[in-house]
Amino acid sequence: MKLTVLGAGCWGLTLAWLLTDNFDKITVWGRDFDLSEDLIKNKHTSKPLEVQLDSKVEITSDLTNAIDGAEIILSVVATSGVRDVCEKLKLAGIKSEQILVNASKGIELPSLMRMSEVIKDVLPKQKLVILSGPTLAKEVLQGKPTAASVASEDMEAAEFVQKHCSVKNRFRLYTNPDVIGVELGGSLKNVIAIASGFAHTMQLGDNCAGALLTRGMAEIIRVSLKLGANPSTLYGLSGMGDLIATCSSPMSRNYTVGSMLAKGKKIDDILKELGSVAEGVKTSKAICELAKKYNIEVPVSNAIYEAVYTDITPQALLEKLMNRKLKEEERYV
Repeated sequence: MKLTVLGAGCWGLTLAWLLTDNFDKITVWGRDFDLSEDLIKNKHTSKPLEVQLDSKVEITSDLTNAIDGAEIILSVVATSGVRDVCEKLKLAGIKSEQILVNASKGIELPSLMRMSEVIKDVLPKQKLVILSGPTLAKEVLQGKPTAASVASEDMEAAEFVQKHCSVKNRFRLYTNPDVIGVELGGSLKNVIAIASGFAHTMQLGDNCAGALLTRGMAEIIRVSLKLGANPSTLYGLSGMGDLIATCSSPMSRNYTVGSMLAKGKKIDDILKELGSVAEGVKTSKAICELAKKYNIEVPVSNAIYEAVYTDITPQALLEKLMNRKLKEEERYV
């Protein structure tokens, strides 16, 4: 049985490492300029995390060869590259019965499409599963217990991925039929994680941290329900679970972005220093555009958009959030 991982970034390599014993053959595909000599020759990388792959893992930039014979194709590319990779998969001859598992968390700009919508736009007949949840790569590499959701409109496909990509004692997968909820929970929480890193670095306290998580969750629910999600999904692994993990951990790239913004650094310098994608940066723009389109209040997300794309000071941002018009707290049943 063969697994192909598309994307030689931190999470893609982590998944290839994690699932080594579950498959007879594993191939990791990346663009030529993304494949370091160390990765090609030694199956090893040290940035941003150290990953040592098994000798049986094949590293290639040949997409046709990479997907040939793979029962499961795991796509772990940046959100902005998903459409392009899907176009390449079409040219490479991907078969509709091959299960494509998307693990990218974000919303396409300027279309405001979820990743499953982007994939179906290019590959309408493809079997598709969404993988999302509190999955910090460093902890997975340390062997710490992790759980996530696999969502699909095709529950047989979701169950197949659940069976073959779960790892005893380490990586537990739950199936979920709510693709919209799983995708939006995993995408929108990245913006709140930036806010959390921002607040922690400003030393605003635990009361503020609790308020940010709950008010951030309210925004995620407002937007997700408007787009057709099941509210119960948002209290699950890909919603509340992922929100808690990324808002609490400096291991989260989005949390790190918020921390650096609070120190007065500019976003271009932050992303250059980070050396990897932080999806919450672009998602802050996407959620604000969705909110405007559907007339939804998202003050925390708006604040992060301002922090990323304007010169507003951290103190001015805090005052703007705290002095908004008083209102009743929402109740979701």
